[in-house]
Amino acid sequence: MAKITGVGGVFFKSKGDSRALAAWYQQHLGMPLEEFGGAVLKWPNDKAEDQGLTVWHVANSDTKWFSPSDAAFMINYRVDNLAELLDQLRAGGVEAIQGPESHENGKFAWIMDPDGNKIELWEPMAWDEKNKGA
Repeated sequence: MAKITGVGGVFFKSKGDSRALAAWYQQHLGMPLEEFGGAVLKWPNDKAEDQGLTVWHVANSDTKWFSPSDAAFMINYRVDNLAELLDQLRAGGVEAIQGPESHENGKFAWIMDPDGNKIELWEPMAWDEKNKGA
């Protein structure tokens, strides 16, 4: 049987100026924009112990997980150094709305983009016994 082998892309509409929103992602999150206006993220660049996995999940319709955004989605971006990125974001006028938090599979924080979409930032750690209660 044919099956899914990974996440091929993340696509969403801007509520306003799509180029300005893409530029915000480039400025504040280091999104490597290409000439076509989007980015191509390659997992071999990720040096985490899990070798760049992507989590996929369908949430219940009444979830508060994406709040305070009213969007029907939230994107989780893997980051190489959450503390450093949060410092950069604060210096650029972007505040975390939650976190940072440590969990057994890594560190997390949440921000909002200019369109009001909640973004989850994740610095992964291998999910094993040594990280329980991290």
